Amino acid sequence: MRFGCHVSIKEGYLGAAIQAKKLRAEAFQYFPKNPRSLSVKAFHQSDASACKEFCLENGLVSVSHTPYPTTITPTDNKRNAVIESLYNDLEISEACGSIGVVVHFGKLRNRHDPLASYHLMIDVLNEVLEHWEGDCKILLENNAGKPGSIGTTIEELAQVRKLTNYPEKIGFCLDTCHAYASSLWDGTNWGEVRAVGLKQDYLQHLKVIHLNNSKFPAGSGKDRHANIFEDGYIEETQFSDLMKCMELQHTPFILETPSVISKEIEISRLYQTWGT
Repeated sequence: MRFGCHVSIKEGYLGAAIQAKKLRAEAFQYFPKNPRSLSVKAFHQSDASACKEFCLENGLVSVSHTPYPTTITPTDNKRNAVIESLYNDLEISEACGSIGVVVHFGKLRNRHDPLASYHLMIDVLNEVLEHWEGDCKILLENNAGKPGSIGTTIEELAQVRKLTNYPEKIGFCLDTCHAYASSLWDGTNWGEVRAVGLKQDYLQHLKVIHLNNSKFPAGSGKDRHANIFEDGYIEETQFSDLMKCMELQHTPFILETPSVISKEIEISRLYQTWGT
């Protein structure tokens, strides 16, 4: 199993990979550019290539995360900016050798016409991927809303992927806190989640897991990450059900948890608990 965490690109893409290695991680996540901007970044190809080479030499797997303003249900005045930014994220991540770019599932834009939001997602994904020829994939992440909110079910994520023109260029990212907050996974029903995931062709395309505990109970709808071992509602035995899933044995698990303890200590504890 591969465990890792989110790292900074303050020292560049190669610096991010080196930082992950120092933490004894085997996987890492990074923002490809300013996390608060949709601006297109003219990145240093040599730095990205060095990152890719370092990861290959050290057995590291990387994934990037789109900036916070990114949404695949953009308003009309931000649509072009989102599409250009997301394509730029793919270019950077491909150059760094990353397996994918995580992007959050879209939001409900019209309560009187819920299907309009899904149609918008599909159109935006099609536009981004129309000319994309790289190996790096867009990875759709489940939302954390109250049960019944948009983007909280496996069926929704799988259906959006299937209805695009380029499903082969799309995979998934499962956030455990989001799944718990929405009651997709309540800590006791992993067997049901697995069955639905296999039936919907979701687990077969699940490329990364955001490994987060939750500061609030299942079904709260609140996206508040907690430390895996210290202060969350998801119990260690419940995480074990997920860890033992045979379909996830080669899937990287990325921590996005608060720094209650050092990342190196937490990663080490993950390997001690579930690494065999």
